[in-house]
Amino acid sequence: MADTTTHTSTTTTTSTDTAAATGLPVVVIGAGPVGLAAAAHLIERGLAPLVLEAGEQVGAAIRDWGHTRLFSPWRYNLDAAAARLLEAAGWTAPDPEALPTGTELVEQYLQPLAATEALADRIRTGARVVAVSRAGMDKTRTAGRQDTPFLVRIQRPDGTVEDLHACAVIDASGTWTTPNPLGQAGLQAPGEAQARAAGRITAALPDVLGADRARFAGQHVLVVGAGHSAANTLLELGALAQDDPGTRISWAVRSADVSKVYGGEDRDELASRGALGTRLRQLVESGTIEVHPSFTIAAFTPTAGALTVHAATPAADRELMVDVLVPATGFRPDLGILAELRLELDPAVDAPRKLGPLIDPEFHSCGSVAPHGEKMLAHPEPGFYITGMKSYGRAPTFLMATGYEQVRSIAAALAGDQAAADNVELHLPETGVCSTDLGGSCDTPAPATPDADQGCCAPTVAAEPAVACCAAEPEPITILSTAPATRVSACC
Repeated sequence: MADTTTHTSTTTTTSTDTAAATGLPVVVIGAGPVGLAAAAHLIERGLAPLVLEAGEQVGAAIRDWGHTRLFSPWRYNLDAAAARLLEAAGWTAPDPEALPTGTELVEQYLQPLAATEALADRIRTGARVVAVSRAGMDKTRTAGRQDTPFLVRIQRPDGTVEDLHACAVIDASGTWTTPNPLGQAGLQAPGEAQARAAGRITAALPDVLGADRARFAGQHVLVVGAGHSAANTLLELGALAQDDPGTRISWAVRSADVSKVYGGEDRDELASRGALGTRLRQLVESGTIEVHPSFTIAAFTPTAGALTVHAATPAADRELMVDVLVPATGFRPDLGILAELRLELDPAVDAPRKLGPLIDPEFHSCGSVAPHGEKMLAHPEPGFYITGMKSYGRAPTFLMATGYEQVRSIAAALAGDQAAADNVELHLPETGVCSTDLGGSCDTPAPATPDADQGCCAPTVAAEPAVACCAAEPEPITILSTAPATRVSACC
């Protein structure tokens, strides 16, 4: 693929392509499952993706929690377009009912996918996106905006900065690098930064039974959080405590009751997800895990040998002294790199505005979401989309299959096939614990016409120039969703 950048002798290089030029790529930020699936769908649509990955290898974030086994089997973890690319290269799909670890997901799926002839030259690793804007204009400029290429600024590990131009941008960078703080009100607690620097607060999903075992064996460990990440860590600590009885486990949650964390148990269509909740409940009931409900962290005091956690509870203020703390309080999107784009975000969860109300955990306890595609993910910035985990903003539940359908729809829209973009379908397994049967807002198919738009990134047709995509704000139609309500995992 031709490089669209003109190199100079300075540390910053800038493309000289204009809005009228053809051949600009669709930049995809992130080479995780959803980012690579986006590239596969774009290629099938005849478009040219350029995948930018901050890490030195594809699936860099997943490698950080590679020891963790997903509770969704392979059949929910493979994208259809990606599988077609792989099968053409002689790849054999894994057992659809097997449960992969993060490492297996990377090694058996993402690495082979990235190595296919169609994708190998379209992925740049060690390319951290630090800003996205429009070439020559900030977010206040309107005239000619949608006909102006995107400017994507990347930074290499050596500090070198490079500017690239794109006809569209799909941000599938995820949220792994921006965990939520542990303090109240969405803020870091006093002393939190110092405790992290001192090594008393770990990263999320540490390898308790493997590489990080020595850090936890025989220690008093506090796990904070009430999601699947917390449950996974607590189960591993329970197994460690069987081998090393000196290991003490505390679990702090802000809610008054932890039973929701147990999920659907035997009612969950994903057997592994249901078993996770059952095993966790048994550890709590046996006393292996000491639960601290209604526990709001107010401050930390790190010392040479321990960490004092100061908390407010309904009964009284408390102090809990531990050796190490594992944060499992979720993640939030990094929106700083998008400051010069015109975004329309839900004020509560930082998801695209139309999607936000459907996934807000305060109102949707089981994370139910109607099938959704390009129209629901669109912003006032034509040609820009946030997908994958990042599209859920601060909402805690997500499944890879959701992201795959998102990028399939977006690729269709960028290629000018709006009917295919609007025809969204998603089938997810029941959790068995959903408490709501509410319908939602979803995209409905537009009637096909002989004069379908070509899309903003489609090749120019001499007889009929391509029409810029997203020329007007999409208007969703509210219908009763027939999709089952589901709860899905934050880590898969």
